[in-house]
Amino acid sequence: MTLEKATIDVVSGTNAGKRIRVLFNPTEYTIERANTYKGTSIPGLGGALFQFINGEADSLAMELFLDDYTDPPTGGGQGVRERVDEIAGLLEIDNNLHAPPIVRFVWGKLSFKAIIEKLTRKLTLFQPGGIPARATLNISFKEYRTLPELLINPRLQSADKSKRRVVVGDDSLWMLAAREYDDVKRWRDIADQNELDDPRDIAPGDWLRIPPLEPEDGSRRRI
Repeated sequence: MTLEKATIDVVSGTNAGKRIRVLFNPTEYTIERANTYKGTSIPGLGGALFQFINGEADSLAMELFLDDYTDPPTGGGQGVRERVDEIAGLLEIDNNLHAPPIVRFVWGKLSFKAIIEKLTRKLTLFQPGGIPARATLNISFKEYRTLPELLINPRLQSADKSKRRVVVGDDSLWMLAAREYDDVKRWRDIADQNELDDPRDIAPGDWLRIPPLEPEDGSRRRI
């Protein structure tokens, strides 16, 4: 069964709606994701306490193959040089957006809305006049999501709600702050809420009130 051809669709900007067909489907592609953490050193601990900062966008990478000899341009079709220039043009700044356009890579059930992060062109065969006849493109897409799309799935437990936690084992106020707020410096909020003059004056079995998280300006943060 013949696989349907992959396409790169332009989503925004001057050329929104334009579709670039990939005449040779990639033989494979790679999707990569990473998270960003910050290590915080706490006195008395044998290692750093890692604090989650944010998640990175997914990356989609693949290799595309273009060849005028196995897939010659006919009927006024584009040759390798024009096809390479067309894809490379998606990294150029769009006059209306003041940024490169957003695209969507579509192949079967895969639909990946993204910006093109990187494109490497390798020309390996030329016509007698020096015009490229064969090229390999290594292309990397970085997932693009708007702020409303990023906020669709909020955390199941928000730091903006009051909670009660029991002290277990070697728990400390800064460890509780790291777990509840992702910020060890917020231990003072817990101490003030529980009227603790000495942050070490807690023991296993004690119940502590965890106050809502508030920004530095005192306004209540919303998730």
